[in-house]
Parts: sequence; C-alpha cells; structure tokens
Amino acid sequence: MEDTIKNTHSIKNAEELNALQSKLTSSKEFNSEKIYICAGGGCIASGSMKVKDAFVKQIAESKLNGTIEVMETGCLGPCALGPVVVIGKDDTFYQSVRAQDVKDIIENHLVGGQVVPHLLHLVGDTRVAKKSELPFYKNQDKKVLRNCGKINPVKIEDYIACGGYQALSKALSSMTAETVINEVTASGLRGRGGAGFPTGTKWGFARKYQDDEKYILCNADEGDPGAFMDRSILEGDPHSVIEGMAIGAFAIGSSQGYVYVRAEYPLAVERLQIAIDQARAYGLLGHHIFGTAFNFDLEIRKGSGAFVCGEETALITSIEGNRGEPRPRPPFPAEKGLWNKPTVLNNVETFSNIPLLINQGGLKFAETGTDKSKGTKIFALAGTVNISGLVEVPVGTPLRKLVYDIGGGISTGKPYKAAQIGGPSGGCIPAEHLDVPLDYESLNKLGAIMGSGGLIVMDESSCMVDVARFFLEFVQDESCGKCVPCREGTARMKQIVDRICQGQGQMSDLDELERLAGTVTNASLCGLGQTAPNPVLSTLRHFKDEYIEHIRDKKCRTAVCKDLIVFEILDACNGCQSCKKVCPVEAIHGEKKQHHIINTDLCIRCGLCLSTCKFDAIVKY
Repeated sequence: MEDTIKNTHSIKNAEELNALQSKLTSSKEFNSEKIYICAGGGCIASGSMKVKDAFVKQIAESKLNGTIEVMETGCLGPCALGPVVVIGKDDTFYQSVRAQDVKDIIENHLVGGQVVPHLLHLVGDTRVAKKSELPFYKNQDKKVLRNCGKINPVKIEDYIACGGYQALSKALSSMTAETVINEVTASGLRGRGGAGFPTGTKWGFARKYQDDEKYILCNADEGDPGAFMDRSILEGDPHSVIEGMAIGAFAIGSSQGYVYVRAEYPLAVERLQIAIDQARAYGLLGHHIFGTAFNFDLEIRKGSGAFVCGEETALITSIEGNRGEPRPRPPFPAEKGLWNKPTVLNNVETFSNIPLLINQGGLKFAETGTDKSKGTKIFALAGTVNISGLVEVPVGTPLRKLVYDIGGGISTGKPYKAAQIGGPSGGCIPAEHLDVPLDYESLNKLGAIMGSGGLIVMDESSCMVDVARFFLEFVQDESCGKCVPCREGTARMKQIVDRICQGQGQMSDLDELERLAGTVTNASLCGLGQTAPNPVLSTLRHFKDEYIEHIRDKKCRTAVCKDLIVFEILDACNGCQSCKKVCPVEAIHGEKKQHHIINTDLCIRCGLCLSTCKFDAIVKY
C-alpha cells in the first residue's frame, strides 16, 4: 500500500482516469495468471492466510515466480466451503483447501494440467470443476458483489481497472446534482438498510434544504444476528462504497461524509481506511475532485456495537459523541441531522449500488427486480443449509431458490421449517410460504420484512417459541432504555415467553402478548422498538399450535425448551448403571442388570444420561 500511494498522482479529469484504466488493463500484472484466495473474514478464520503463504512458497520452489500471481480477494460467497481458492485461467473452484493441499494443486493442476478431484465441489454424484457451473453461482446475479472475489480490496488500481470511479467522473463532468437524483429516482432503488425508503426521494429532500454544510453518512453498524452483508462489501470492495458516497455527496451538496462502522469489524475498518487513503492520494477524495469545484472527504467513526445505533438518529447522536439514543422525528435527518445540519444516511449496500446505477442509467437499473422493488438484494444465508454464505439475487427471487438451488438444501436432511428474515426486526417464513418472492410487499403480507438481508434457515428441530424468546432477549438487551414502551414492553413480553417455555404459561398469555406487541409497536420512539415484537407476532401467526402445546400440554415437540424435556429409560436398558453413575442429582434408580427408571421430579435435564448410554435405551421428548 505504501508504494502504491507514493507512486500516484492526482487524477485531474476524466481523460486521465480513462488513460489510467487503459494502462492498467493492458499491463502485464493485470493480464497475468492469477490464483484467487478468499480473504474475507470467514475464510481467514478457516485458515486461508496459511493457504496463501503455502502457495507463495510452493510457487517459488516450483520456479513459477513471475508467471502466476497469488491474489487475496474479498468474500467469494460460499463461506461454509472455505477456505476457497479459484484458479483464474480455467475458473477452477477448490473448496476446503488446506496448506497441505497446495502442493497437489501446483504440481497436478498448474504444472500437470489435471484438476485435484477431492477438492472439487460435489453436486449430486458429480464433481464440478468450474466455478461458473456451480449451482451456488449459476443462480445468482452479482451486481453489487461484481468485484468481490475478483479484485484485491487493498489495491485501488484493481478497482480502477474494473471501471472504478467512472461513475463519479460521469456525475461530475456531465451531470448536475438534480440529474443524479433524477437517475436514482428513476432506478427505483430503495434503501437496503431495512425500511426500504426510496433513495432518490431521500436525497431529494436533503438537496432542497439549504445550509452552510450538509453531511452524508454510511451506516455500517450491522447488528442483526447472522448478518454479514455490509462487512463483506467493506472487506471485498470498499471503493464502491466510497464512490457511491461521493456521488451522493455531490447530489445533495455535501463536502463531508462519515462511515459509521462497528469496532467488531477490524478487517473491514482496516481495508476501508486503506481505500480512503488511496482515494485521497489519487485525488478522488479531497479538494477539486476531477478538476471541478466539488470537494468531498470521508472519515471513519467506529461504534461500540450497540444494535440501537443502526437506527439513523441514534447513529447520528453517537457520531456527535453522545450516548447512542434515538431522537423524536420530525424533524427528519434530511432537514436536521448531524449537528442539526441536513443529512443523508444510507447503508453500505445502498451506496454500493450507486456507481453501477449511474454508469448504466436509472431505467436500465430498474429492469432488474419487481414492479415496486428494483435491483438485486444481498442476503447472508445462514442456519441449516448446506452452503451458507453471501448471496446476491434479483429482488423478488423466491425463497425456495435461495434455500435449495443456491444453498443446496437443508444440511441436516430434516424438512425445512422456517426462515427468519430481517433479524430481530423481521419475522419467520413457514414451509407453506417457501415460494414467496423476496420483495418488500410480499414479505410484509406475511408479517416479515426484508430488513438488511439476514436470512437464517431452520429445520424441524427448531422450536419457534424458543426462536421468539431468543430475539426478544436480544432486543430487550439492546434497547437503549430511553422510551418506556420499548424498555418495559419488551421486558414484559420476554417474561411471558420465558414462562411459556418453562411450561408455566396460560392461554390468556397469547392475547396478552398480542396486546403488548401492539402497544410497543405503536408507542416506541424508534424503529428498534417499533419492530421488536415482530418475531413474536410472526411465530404466533404461523406457529400458534406450538405455543398452545407449550401451554396446554406442557410439551415442546422439538425438545428444545429444557424445562419441558422428559427423559425416559426404555425396555432396552440392561442395567449397566452407566447412566446412574453420571447423574449429578441421583435421579436414576435401579439395581444392576435390571431396568432403571428416572425420577422426573429430581431430573435437572442435563442430558448426561442420554449421552452416556451406549445401548440407545434412553430417549428424550
């Protein structure tokens, strides 16, 4: 990075940018054979840096230096298959690569011309070599993620070679602020942070308010359990966010922007800061960008991981140096936001859409998606699917396609039960709605929301009452406590659901939950409180029979709720006494070589007996 910055000079106009792009794309380095190694957070955790080091060492030993470049990239997508390696010359995809596999890849593939079969992905009974032929990739439409996995995220030259900063050049040289906003409006792009508010409308509001300073903010405070979309974009293609924010700043008349990113994303913060420094060195941030009167700069503000700071006014308050708490609206941030100045806030994915949108035009962008929901959407596919990871599909794609065609189906072999979409603010989608189009309107009809894109798939081993309890506990812990409906209402709802999970619920609790949910939704100050009851309402709507079983029958059909679990010793018991010896409360009785029994009043449901029995003589239900 240091050498890159030292050798750069400010790009003064569109012609210089075009000349640099042409030079880069015709360079020997750009056209060299490449080995792409996923350096996203997930693959790094799986050991991809050891794989990279092994490649560098083995290539040197094989005297292939200068002919092959080992490139660290952002997230390639299928996190469950990491570390992931792609051989660029023939698009070969290798999964679960270890350092000890590198010698085989070098000798057999790169030198011998033969793929290494055991590292290929298995589709049915067939090993598929080419990345482009894998169902995981074939069923996606990568637009926002177009560069992730293809460029080195810490080299601005890679981004420029792929057309980077052409959209900013176009906006500054041949468009006005109004025409930029018109294009964004025509595209139908809606904010990808959760609410789905039209981006062009938001920018238009901020444009019309006049002040000596305006601010543009990027929300990278990704707090939903199971979500990693924004993190992956910042780790894999940070310049797309910078370029999108610069275009947005030009549109609303701002000269200063902030990226609010949680401190728990150290790799994203590091790569984003490198990208900002490189953009400044090239004159793409700072004064007189592309030789125009437009000035714009960016800074990073790190948050401490409070979920409430994903709400725009709480985020603004945090940037100002105060405790992250929401503010009453109106006035909205477009009028009085950061330091009471007109402010636009969008999330990482929204800004990453902007360069592509400006380059191809709003109407072209609007060709993808549905009538009311345009473009693509990134989902963090997690849970009980065979291939969890980062997925981008057109808005309106059926959920079934994500779970089965892209995710490879349910990993446990059990039937699909539900998917929680939108995190703690969202809702669940049961099996009978597996073909629902993933767009804002269709999900709202089911009592769910698109949210920022977290998607957790569950099989029939999941207890939906326990799922509701988990998300209630999360939002109750994350409530800032400023307003009574959220602070006290979610706490009361959690008490009721806890009681139901313990087998102490009453049928009247179901009506009370719905009453409380309405109060919390209607009276809370910010979006966190207003959507906090969604997981409860959604599970009540689609899985009310499970609530009734917990209350009436004192039974959890999935044996998840510990207080409702019953352990029983079957006739297969031979009286070996292994279970009796490990029981910490002496709840198991019986003579040696005789059938044993469990005193359910004494049993603490620790499960030691079940895990100890070698004769399948103990069951839980």
